[in-house]
Amino acid sequence: MPNVVTRFAPSPTGFLHIGGARTALYNWLFARHYGGEFLLRIEDTDRARSTDAAIAAIVSGMEWLGLTSDGEVTSQFEQAPRHREVAEHLLKTGKAYKCYATAEETAALRATARENGEVFRGDMWRDRQPDAETAARAYAIRLKMPRDGETTIKDSVQGSVTVQNSTLDDMILLRSDGTPTYMLAVVVDDHDMGVTHIIRGDDHLNNAFRQYQLFAAMGWDVPEFAHIPLIHGPDGKKLSKRHGALGVDAYAEMGFLPEAMRNYLLRLGWSHGDDEIITTQQAIEWFNLENIGKGPARFDFDKLDNLNTHYMRQLSAIQLLSCVQNDLEKRLGVPLSEAEKNRILAAMPSIVDRAKRLPDIVDGASLFCNIRPLTLTEKAMKLLEGQTAQIADVANELAAITDWKPDVVKAAIMSFAQARDLKIGKVMQPIRAALTGGAPSGDLIELLDILGQEEAIARLKDQAIT
Repeated sequence: MPNVVTRFAPSPTGFLHIGGARTALYNWLFARHYGGEFLLRIEDTDRARSTDAAIAAIVSGMEWLGLTSDGEVTSQFEQAPRHREVAEHLLKTGKAYKCYATAEETAALRATARENGEVFRGDMWRDRQPDAETAARAYAIRLKMPRDGETTIKDSVQGSVTVQNSTLDDMILLRSDGTPTYMLAVVVDDHDMGVTHIIRGDDHLNNAFRQYQLFAAMGWDVPEFAHIPLIHGPDGKKLSKRHGALGVDAYAEMGFLPEAMRNYLLRLGWSHGDDEIITTQQAIEWFNLENIGKGPARFDFDKLDNLNTHYMRQLSAIQLLSCVQNDLEKRLGVPLSEAEKNRILAAMPSIVDRAKRLPDIVDGASLFCNIRPLTLTEKAMKLLEGQTAQIADVANELAAITDWKPDVVKAAIMSFAQARDLKIGKVMQPIRAALTGGAPSGDLIELLDILGQEEAIARLKDQAIT
């Protein structure tokens, strides 16, 4: 295949939508698969809604996902002179014409066509010449669409799709105030950037037939189209705010890893046999347009959580700590000490086994920090009720150990229970409550080993004197 160039072209009117993130991923993977280029173009022609903050959010979201673009980010607004140049060229070559209709006249004609069940073609000035007074007015430039025959687009996802040319309106290229329309700008930019494949949501499929005519009018090669079905919520309806978080930044804040999100978005509409866990390198190697499904995919948080769990468990304890250290220190209000870091690293295998997202790691890791006295849950308070004396005795028993090792600590607790004719659970449950405050934890003996003798006894004595 000749040099492949794809592009992601979001409008900077808010965060990077999860659907846009998937579109960016597919474009990135397709370009990387063929050793081509992946370009980022910000379609910021709507000056009233485009903001620097939104542009920054898009760029930040793509950086978090690891979707690096090639070359500089392009601003569509800055290409406006080039867009006007193309519109004027089409006007001079007779492939476009001046339309003097006012906004009110156009609205009235569109309403009449709707009432009569007719297609509004916007061609009221296609075969008319203005008088001297009208010629002095501002005018828009409209493209002369073909009226006969049909247009077929061979879409790499949707297959061959055909429309009758008689249904296509003479779209505006240049407004009466001289500003280019989105339809013009997109085509000119795609041509000038050398885009070979346009991979985007299928809500743009109708636009493709109009844009095709503009490529043809300029005598330019038409890129290959691939229109991806949209993402739906669990209820089968188009994904919207009612379904929860929509921006990539929100998913990052919820504690999902970028590797998990890439894997999930990849499988949200594309498949490779029965493979569910797909590394980025495998995705680059395997990705194609043929395996994109024609039906909408449904977003499923449970599946995303499962993938996130898998990818968290692939990270080392040090990597996981680096992922959560800032949030953990914010919660504690102080930097982690070396002793706390060492405890967390030792406990990380059991912490990650109980975690679905990074905040779960923060919760689990906080147990091993110097946060005395612990805040007790209601359940922990019930377990410790009336156990002050016993906890004090256990603390003294454990303080007498000279070789703090798991088997020695376990033997001491077993001996304590046997000497008082207590079931082991009646001893271990209050100990766990005193050590954790009721927070989830793994094996008690492992917990005692990681906390160390000094910290463990201090926590026990905190509850023995209350």
